[in-house]
Amino acid sequence: MRYFPVFLDLQGRDVLVVGGGAVALRKAETLRSAGARVTVIGESIHDELRARAARGEIALVERCFAASDVAAPWLIVAATNSRDVNAEVARAAQAARIPCNVVDDRELSSCIMPAIIDRSPVQIAVSTGGTSPVLARLIRERLEALLDESLGPLARFADRWRATARQVLANVTARRQYFSWLLTGPAASAIRARRGADADRLATRELARRRRLADRDAALAEGSPAAGHVSLVGAGPGDPGLLTLKGLRALQEADVVIHDRLASPDVLELARRDAERIDAGKRPGAGATQSGINALLVEHARRGRRVVRLKGGDPFIFGRGGEEIDALRAAGISFDVIPGITAAVAAGAYAAIPLTDRRHAQAVRLITGNDAAVLDAFDFSDVAAGRETLAVYMGVAQLPALRERLLRAGAPPALHVAIVENSSRANQRVVATTVDDLAAAAAAHRVSSPAVTLVGSVTASATATSVESAPKPIVLNA
Repeated sequence: MRYFPVFLDLQGRDVLVVGGGAVALRKAETLRSAGARVTVIGESIHDELRARAARGEIALVERCFAASDVAAPWLIVAATNSRDVNAEVARAAQAARIPCNVVDDRELSSCIMPAIIDRSPVQIAVSTGGTSPVLARLIRERLEALLDESLGPLARFADRWRATARQVLANVTARRQYFSWLLTGPAASAIRARRGADADRLATRELARRRRLADRDAALAEGSPAAGHVSLVGAGPGDPGLLTLKGLRALQEADVVIHDRLASPDVLELARRDAERIDAGKRPGAGATQSGINALLVEHARRGRRVVRLKGGDPFIFGRGGEEIDALRAAGISFDVIPGITAAVAAGAYAAIPLTDRRHAQAVRLITGNDAAVLDAFDFSDVAAGRETLAVYMGVAQLPALRERLLRAGAPPALHVAIVENSSRANQRVVATTVDDLAAAAAAHRVSSPAVTLVGSVTASATATSVESAPKPIVLNA
């Protein structure tokens, strides 16, 4: 490790920036945001630096650098366009044993300016040791996406409870467990949702419960773990890039992931490595029952675990999420719901089918098609008249019945249909056909679940939209 990472407290302390151009301006702004008293020395001064000096935000000295300038600063930044001047600044800083960063010159620098993720009071610095500032920036951008703006409020929330927790819980281990719960459980979810009063109420209740247990040994003896929490997370259609950031965070905090068969292996790989994974997929004539899944959620939550119920698509679109939250409410288990991209939306997007193109459809309807009797309950006249797009989930086995119902409702035999199999995944296929040829095309191409059938004029535009980092989906014209 060539560089030792450290955070400097520059509040009210002098920092010197040598150089008067745009780079010096950027460095001065960053240092000011850390509370430093910034002095800029340079011969050719950027207009914005002059403006900041006029407002009293920085001190400005218009002349060339002199070795005597390094007497007072805690940190020096050399940001001129002359390597000779930068080298002179670096030598003077080294002689005075003051850390010096020379912009874009690792050999002259005694310290490196990292890429910064600011979630104050949480700060994350990324450095490549000066080898690739662009790579540091790319890493920062990825971390920025993962660490939402709630991280700062969450840190301040935990800080507010430190003194109280220390008074109530004398045992260090008990306090550590309490703060682990505080930062990952329902109180943290309340902070992210900007419900500070709810978070304080939850924190107070949990602290009182732990006080009654007295310490970790009493907690183990009583066998009363912290109240758990369940997150119903929409896994999306399969492409892990379509998982929401909230869904990703829940997966990485989960103790146990209870998933259905439509949650793709790529999405499951994003879960915490040591999380228990339970396959609760339903299959025709086999697999878990809904009552069994409900019982699993309650059981693991009552054991104090953070549970993710990972469901393909969206939990509330044909996902029985409503039944699961009813069971959780009845058991007094806290929960939250993180939506996901439902299969029809992904199928349309990845096959370049605009589901509500105003030239062809004024509405889109989502229905289940896994039973002929269920299909009989729907009126398909708006689809037949070209006023809406129909998206049929779980209907592969009933495509002959769907064809019959559509024709009976007056749909033109040549009305366009697209069957999108494995939407958004590397093995996505799109079978482009018509209402009249629907069942025959599906049989000829051996379409299998999961697949969404899209009916309506909008499907005439079905194309082989590329899937990022995956082969092009195959479009089959039946």
